[in-house]
Amino acid sequence: MNNIGLILEGGGMRGVYTSGVLDFFMDKNLYFPYIIGVSMGACNGASYVSKQRGRTKSATIDFISDPRYLSYRNLIKHKSIFGMDFIFNEIPSKLLPFDFQTFFNYDGEFVIGATDCITGKEVYFNKSNYTHENILDIIKASSSLPFIAKSVKVNNFTLMDGGLSDPIPIKKSISDGNTKNVIILTRSHGYIKKPFKLKWIASKKYRNYKGLYNSLIQRYKLYNNTIEYINKLNKDGKAFIIQPQKPPMVGRTEKNKKKLIDLYNEGYKDAKNNYENLLNFLNG
Repeated sequence: MNNIGLILEGGGMRGVYTSGVLDFFMDKNLYFPYIIGVSMGACNGASYVSKQRGRTKSATIDFISDPRYLSYRNLIKHKSIFGMDFIFNEIPSKLLPFDFQTFFNYDGEFVIGATDCITGKEVYFNKSNYTHENILDIIKASSSLPFIAKSVKVNNFTLMDGGLSDPIPIKKSISDGNTKNVIILTRSHGYIKKPFKLKWIASKKYRNYKGLYNSLIQRYKLYNNTIEYINKLNKDGKAFIIQPQKPPMVGRTEKNKKKLIDLYNEGYKDAKNNYENLLNFLNG
């Protein structure tokens, strides 16, 4: 299965849909030679590469009621509504250990996208430049959403949400040599992103990060153009898309456990229902 990429969109807590899809893939022992993810897609991808079935589901849904995970108390204490240290330090090191050994021994490439706050451009990390010491910081950076999280320093970069500069990194996968791509989206077909409305607030908050500000302003155009592009790839038989069948009733900071479980189950079911067609696509 050469020259095939797996692209994982972000979307905050909507990413539990992708968790369901990837858990089904793991149940079928279906692993891809190239994976790329941004934001929550990077979190999902990490657990997939470490072959820890159910880990991302547990790391989100099981801890969602814990105020250390998601609360306005975090925003006051740590300037982030998500408890980023809790999520990317305490959970993977103590409460739900991350299998670093299996992760780094994965027989394939895993690329993580983040956004450079200074330039507003995408920064990609892969197996050649992440380490045991910095991998969780890279995933944290990719997952740090504007307004509700702080930027993260990795190497010489100041980084935030990878979904700003490359929300669905299909072109990166193609440029890395993949002629077929499986794309997991967290929005339903027909979704169109609307223009950014908080320009004045963003201009004040990110006055020192002009690149990040510009990415926020331009993101809706980039996202909608990317959706148009992948729909054409799908029509031409070069991409296979799995996405929610109806608009998810889950927000980026959703805390309703039932809604999250339902969306996870929907992802698993959609992967199962698409499995035969997916195999035909991969083997065609």
